[in-house]
Amino acid sequence: MLRTIRLTAAIVCFTLVTLLFLDFTGTLHTWFGWLAKIQFLPAVLALNIGVVLFLIILTILFGRIYCSVICPLGVFQDAISWVSGKRKKNRFRYSPAMKWLRYGVLAVFIIAMIVGLNALAILIAPYSAYGRMVSALFAPVWQWGNNLLAYFAERAGSYAFYEVDVWIKSFSTLVIAVVTLIVLIILAWRNGRTYCNTICPVGTVLGFISRYSIFKPVIDTSKCNGCGLCARNCKASCIDAKAHKIDYSRCVVCMNCLGKCKKGAIKYTRRIPEIEAEPEMITTSKAKSVTTEQVDNARRSFLSASAIFATTAALKAQEKKVDGGLAGIEDKKIPVRATPIVPPGAWSARHFARHCTACQLCVSACPNNVLRPSTEPARLMQPEVSYERGYCRPECTRCSDVCPAGAIRPIAIEEKSSTRIGHAVWIRKNCIPLTDGVECGNCARHCPSGAILMVPSDSDDVNSVRIPVVNAERCIGCGACENLCPARPFSAIYVEGHTMHSVM
Repeated sequence: MLRTIRLTAAIVCFTLVTLLFLDFTGTLHTWFGWLAKIQFLPAVLALNIGVVLFLIILTILFGRIYCSVICPLGVFQDAISWVSGKRKKNRFRYSPAMKWLRYGVLAVFIIAMIVGLNALAILIAPYSAYGRMVSALFAPVWQWGNNLLAYFAERAGSYAFYEVDVWIKSFSTLVIAVVTLIVLIILAWRNGRTYCNTICPVGTVLGFISRYSIFKPVIDTSKCNGCGLCARNCKASCIDAKAHKIDYSRCVVCMNCLGKCKKGAIKYTRRIPEIEAEPEMITTSKAKSVTTEQVDNARRSFLSASAIFATTAALKAQEKKVDGGLAGIEDKKIPVRATPIVPPGAWSARHFARHCTACQLCVSACPNNVLRPSTEPARLMQPEVSYERGYCRPECTRCSDVCPAGAIRPIAIEEKSSTRIGHAVWIRKNCIPLTDGVECGNCARHCPSGAILMVPSDSDDVNSVRIPVVNAERCIGCGACENLCPARPFSAIYVEGHTMHSVM
């Protein structure tokens, strides 16, 4: 029963977290966005003390239940291991803990985060690694499937679905996601939870805490016949059947051992120190421990809160078109920006870089296609703003709503519309009124803050073609001018980022 409850809760959490990265309508984020915010590392970086304490208390009570239920990367490895188990059963063996590797990787991870080498640290962060795999590899397939449904629905006279652009946001992120996926599949296929118990920094931290958990699997030596079936089905390789010991720092509370033991020699019950020190006192200690029924009820009460199902419906998105609905002849190219643009709510480039885990959730959720992973080594895979496919609409706060790590703080629409994340810069040699001698004014017409004014190109001739003049003090850096500029391949006006955001 306990294993069934654990599996049900894990499947629900895994499915919903995955859909958070796949949902481009924003519907699921409204209801289940909190699942991203209760991930361990994002909660730590966001200084969400309540969530961190909750996860620590949860671990103290039940062991590494976070790793087996809440963490999507852990559940993903379980799925791979389950498929592998169909080919070969009873394939696991007990192996001693590689403490030097676990704590060495954790130390490097902490040092990298402290000194600001986030690009190195986030490579092994579990939630971020899973987010990158889903957004880079699975999201395009999901979107192609949506477009196929939209194609057939449109011909059937239904508009329940709408097409979305499918494009590779970052080749480097795609490569890293592929490598991560291959490594995880190999490790999980061969040895189950090897990644969690050797590399994962979150697993190491929670593993240290779980050594002192109240409820945990306990071996009853009076019933154990030494068959070793529990150890051969332990994907964490933490059960020493010969010595009747369990390494609780590596146990992820998957409950596989409980279901495989034919003698009922393993119980998930309250930890009694005397049991671990004196195996022969098991019979006496049973009177002091809670009953199996009580434990089951406690587990059901906690895990039932995770079993939340909701019905979602696709939202009709507003189609964005270039001025006049005309398609560009040539795709825009990314301008060289001296200062990268970070989203409103980030406060500053420094704050954003130190808190972002590069999970790609904001990239997946952005309805305007302005966020993409950076290719710069110092900010590798961390999102940055670019306006080749859209612009940052003042009324949109989706990225700040979904960010679980506090890199993009929640921001109101009123505040966003007055936050200066950059300023527009005019490039005279690219401007169509000067190159082609025709009137344009796209940038001025679409500027939401009224920061662009069209003036005669010749101050002595009021009838000369008009060119834009930018009031940098009024510009908020939304990129509407850059995106809607008809000049190709480089816009005649582009946005330069600000290292520190300010409010007008």
